[in-house]
Amino acid sequence: MTSAEREIEILLTDPPECGRCGRGCLLSARVPHRWQNESGRDVVGLRQVVLCQVCDRGRPGADELMALFAVDGQVGLANMEAFGVLVDNWLDEAEQKAVDLDHLEREQELWRRGEL
Repeated sequence: MTSAEREIEILLTDPPECGRCGRGCLLSARVPHRWQNESGRDVVGLRQVVLCQVCDRGRPGADELMALFAVDGQVGLANMEAFGVLVDNWLDEAEQKAVDLDHLEREQELWRRGEL
């Protein structure tokens, strides 16, 4: 599903800090999110996703979007179409469809040691 098929809010000015490392982010997006609760009812809401230059490095969609900022510096009329495609690719990666249990376990261990 692309951003043209759903309403996504992109924040380029003063995006929040990364919840993973606490550093500033390049941008954030609020995307529709839904799941079913235990009773089988749909729960609909918004999920915020951030693009962090540190934590997201090495993910193809994030790297391509960060490259746009590195080369062009900002989003404008000249690169708006490319930006839209890159945002869609990044969000496809960032919106996890399932929990990464290995990643969760690593974060739990960091939390137990007081490092998170």
